[in-house]
Amino acid sequence: MKNQSIIYGIGGLIIGALLTGVLMFSQNKKEPIKSNSMMNHDTSKTDSETNMSMEDMMSGLKGKTGDNFDKTFILEMTEHHQGAIDMAKEAQKSAKHEEVKGLAQDIITAQEKEIGQMKDWQKTWEYTK
Repeated sequence: MKNQSIIYGIGGLIIGALLTGVLMFSQNKKEPIKSNSMMNHDTSKTDSETNMSMEDMMSGLKGKTGDNFDKTFILEMTEHHQGAIDMAKEAQKSAKHEEVKGLAQDIITAQEKEIGQMKDWQKTWEYTK
């Protein structure tokens, strides 16, 4: 089960990175991704704090180890996964090809499962904000 979770996590990272790359390429400029769900997720954050790029997320992990790394990784990865879910829901509504819509559903299913797992870990390990 642990190996399967790791594989899902790596798969989620790859899918998220690919979706981010496609979005950035389609905009033809490097802008942070702004997700409505991320804005609604924590209303104490300003727009600039929720407007995170992959670079920002990676820099947030630098120099951290142990519990500090795990807590930050889980928080940032949860937001990243939620962004992928939001994009996939938009694909389900707007995509032309059924293949894209099917992939979008697979992304939603996988990312929601991983978010649930990370939230369980937060509770188990007492990682509160």
